[in-house]
Amino acid sequence: MTPVFFLLAVLADASADDRDLAIAIRNGDHAAFRVFFDRHHGALSAYLMRRGVSAEEAADLLQHAFVTIWEKRDTLDPELSLRGYLFRIGLSKAYNRFRDTARLTPLEPHHAEEQARTPDEDMHWDEMRMRIHAAIASLPEKRRLVFELRYLQELSIQETADALELSPKTVENHMTMALRDLRERLREL
Repeated sequence: MTPVFFLLAVLADASADDRDLAIAIRNGDHAAFRVFFDRHHGALSAYLMRRGVSAEEAADLLQHAFVTIWEKRDTLDPELSLRGYLFRIGLSKAYNRFRDTARLTPLEPHHAEEQARTPDEDMHWDEMRMRIHAAIASLPEKRRLVFELRYLQELSIQETADALELSPKTVENHMTMALRDLRERLREL
């Protein structure tokens, strides 16, 4: 057998094996779940860390992703990639963690000479920051989530779409509406 045909045969066997694992897991087979865990936990951990998740957070998110697979095992479709489903859950949970811990970085001037402010300027700056936070918080939930992921977490349109299970076009539409709403709310700043 040539190397190319051998590789195709191995990939076909792996696909069939994953399908069999999905069926066994769906039927509550703990041993099959353990095989699935052993096969994919390292890759998912590395994938999450490449996305900027710390090793400690990756371990926590990994556990949540596998628990979700087990808890939703009765809905598994063996014809779909169980590994892909696991990675989507892990990435979604990572983005949710990023979203939930998102904080606006201080909007401070960049030049040293501008940093010496009077008490009145400090008060104005604090008031402006509070108004920006309030304007973001007042956005409808989807728009706010899209805005936070795109601008505060600096995710791409595709990453934001994946995290929120939206199409990239829908993400773009929410961004357009969020920016319009924020401009309107912050016009008098």
